Parts: sequence; C-alpha cells; structure tokens
Amino acid sequence: MADPKGFLHHGREGAASRPVEERVKDWNEVYVPGSLLPIISKQASRCMDCGIPFCHNGCPLGNLIPEWNDFAYREDWGAAYERLHATNNFPEFTGRLCPAPCEAACVLGINQPAVTIKNVEVSIIDKAWESGNVAPQPPERLSGKTVAVIGSGPAGLAAAQQLTRAGHTVAVYERADRVGGLLRYGIPEFKMEKRHINRRIEQMRAEGTRFRTGVEIGRDLKATDLRKRYDAVVIAAGATTARDLPVPGRELKGVHQAMEYLPLANKVQEGDFVTPPITAEGKHVVVIGGGDTGADCVGTAHRQGALSVTQLEIMPRPGEERAPHQPWPTFPMLYKVTSAHEEGGERVYAVSTTRFEGDEDGNVQWLHLTEVEFIDGKLTQKAGTERRIPAQLVTLAMGFTGTDVQNGLVEQFGLELDERGNIARDGDFQTNVPGVFVAGDAGRGQSLIVWAIAEGRSAARGVDRFLTGVSELPAPIRPTDRALTV
Repeated sequence: MADPKGFLHHGREGAASRPVEERVKDWNEVYVPGSLLPIISKQASRCMDCGIPFCHNGCPLGNLIPEWNDFAYREDWGAAYERLHATNNFPEFTGRLCPAPCEAACVLGINQPAVTIKNVEVSIIDKAWESGNVAPQPPERLSGKTVAVIGSGPAGLAAAQQLTRAGHTVAVYERADRVGGLLRYGIPEFKMEKRHINRRIEQMRAEGTRFRTGVEIGRDLKATDLRKRYDAVVIAAGATTARDLPVPGRELKGVHQAMEYLPLANKVQEGDFVTPPITAEGKHVVVIGGGDTGADCVGTAHRQGALSVTQLEIMPRPGEERAPHQPWPTFPMLYKVTSAHEEGGERVYAVSTTRFEGDEDGNVQWLHLTEVEFIDGKLTQKAGTERRIPAQLVTLAMGFTGTDVQNGLVEQFGLELDERGNIARDGDFQTNVPGVFVAGDAGRGQSLIVWAIAEGRSAARGVDRFLTGVSELPAPIRPTDRALTV
C-alpha cells in the first residue's frame, strides 16, 4: 500500500497558494497552478497500510482512497483515475469544495497530520483531464424510458449521469439561466473556476443527457404536466429556503441573503454584468454566519474592494485541536482559516445581532450586536456588552431551512414532508408519489457536496429499479445514513 514507511519519511504538505496581494485582484483559483503534481506522489505515500481504512467511513461516496493513493504514489495516473471515478462522478468538484471528512477519519490523523486526501484526489482528476482520459461514456443501448431531473446541482447531475449511462433518456431542468445550481452561482470563482463545470456538462451532453435551463418546475411548468411527460422524476432542487434574521431594521437597503449577493458576483465573471448590482466596493461589510458560505462572502467582498470586512458567528470560537467530546474518527468542529480569511478581515465569535440602523434614505449604516454565552444550554445575552459596528452591506449566511415550498412544486406533486421540512422518501429514495424520487438537500437537508453526489448516485439506482425491475447501479448510502459526528 504505497510506501509502508511513507508517513515516517514525509510530513504533510499542501498546495501552494498565490500571494494574497496578487489573488485578491482577480477571480482565479487561489492555488498556484501545477503546484501539487511535484509533491503529490510523496503525499500519497503517507497513506498507511492501516488494515481498516476508516477514511471510507468518513466519506459517504465510499471512495477507494487507499487504492488511488497507491496508484498516485506509483504515478500510474490511468489506474488512479479509474479507481477515483468508480465511486465519484465529479472528483474535481469534491477535490476543491469538500471539507474532507475522509481526512478527519484518516488513521494517520490520530497522532499526525492526516494524509492530504483532497489534494491527491484533485491531482488525479486534473491529470486525467489534461491527458484526455476523461471521455464520454454513452450507453450501449437505450431503455426507452424517460426521466426528468429537477435541479442541476451535484445531486441532480450525479443522478442524471448515472441514469443516462444506464440507458434512460434524461432531461435536467434548471430554473437558473445556466447549469450547475449552487456550484455555478453559490460557489465563488476563486474557489472553483466554472470551466470545471462546463467541461463536465459537455461530457454529459455527449453521453446523451439533455438540459433545459430557465425553467422552474412549479411556476414555468406545472409539476403535474412534467409527471405526465416522463416515466420517472428525480427532485434534486436543493434546500434553498434561507434562514432569515427577524430583527428591527431587517428591511433596510443593503441587508441581503448571501444567495442574493454571491450569484451576482459570479454573473460578472460570466459576462452578464460589468459591475454587480450588489457590490462591497467602498463599503464596510458585515457577514453574519461563520460557515463556508460566510467565508465565500468574505472572499468576494475582498475582491470587490470593501473598506472592511467583519464576520460574525453566534457560537464560541472552536479550538484548533480535537475536543475530547469529538474523538477520532468523527468530524470535529475546529477553528478553520480559509483562503478568504487569510486575505484579511475580522472574525468575531459569540455575538448576536440585535438590530440594524439606517440613514434617512433607508440604507443600512450600522449593525448593533451584543455578546452571548450559553448558560444551562440556553443562549443568553451578556449585559453591558452592546455595541455597534459600521455596516453599509450586510450578508446573511446562516444556512438553509429546507426545500422551496413557495414555487408550487411540493403542492403540485402532492408530496409529503418530514418533521424537518424536507421531502419525505422511502428506502429507495422514492416519495409518497410513485415514480417521483428525491435526492440531495431537498430530502436530506443542508449538507455537503459528497453527500449530494452520494444521494444522486443512490437515487439513480432506485429510479433504475423502478423503471426496469432490477438495477446494477451502485447505491453508496441509504436515505437514513448520516455523517460520522458526535
């Protein structure tokens, strides 16, 4: 298994980042192009012959991590690519965007820095694209069955590709003007350049998948009409209902949901705007929410020329090492410094926003906050800690509460929801309506990209079995499976 003593000979080494002063002036990915390949064989050699690869438990896709680490160490890139694609339709997405629960579960990570699994993964697939090994895989014969996939995020794309390769005629419906869902408009260009999506879409078109953009099921096309046209439907519309902040001043101009702000910056990169309708240029920016979406807002604000950027988080600052109640191999809550945080700004923990204050024209100018603490498990404001900070642009990045029920899709299909507001489904990812399946955040709730792809692959098996009576497609997870956490 790679070099049995590799972890003794080599320390962890990651991709080199471009200098901050350089990268904040453009929207290219933050890493130095080609910086991984010279070091990746040594990094792959750190993978241990650990007997039981717990990284498999950390990753819902069931990625064959030790196997492709071994091939990468030997620089057998073709074999590494085959192992990588055996379980993951889009490793160039996960290798850039996933927070790597596989690394949190790495056996080496018990007492050393874990193997750089993400970096090995993205090196393999980038090498495969560069070498021309990623080719369309059209089906040998068609089944005569038709499937509609609603949503073109990672879950929808994975389901569509699996079902197309199984011989079904698949059409993907996307309400935005371009394919990709949150991959397209929710992920900034500096985290993943959209050329990676574009070439996957071209591969899928060559395989036979069809795409219909600018069509929102429930509004532009009734769900009942869609059901009549197709033999089966996969709902992969995501959990797009954003959590709001109902405090005084929420109605002021300049207070926006993150998903109102981020897509506009991406549309500038697509050539739709010269300057975005909502911009941080010359403004004091406050980002409410300490997760990845909040970090995306921070990095975007830097590139737009914000005067200052402050990120607020209601929870206390996490530790830099595993807490005793978050033991290996669970995914720990750690203090994380993303590329956006390296670029500047202030991070404030254990605070809660109490109200927004505006000027005479209704534009937000100040954000009032107070420090908070947990007493007997209850969030309590600390007296005497109230203060205000300048804020001419506020983005709310506090997560999502469930699938969209306002556009009519749920009602028109007659779908049942679970107690958390997600679309309910059975063990085959089928809803209460026969022939209608659900995959990704629409059924699971807000989650990670690896879970979305795993859901898309698993739902595809359920659809294939519904249409043909039997299926050989893989199903890496069940609807009830959850991440390895405490």
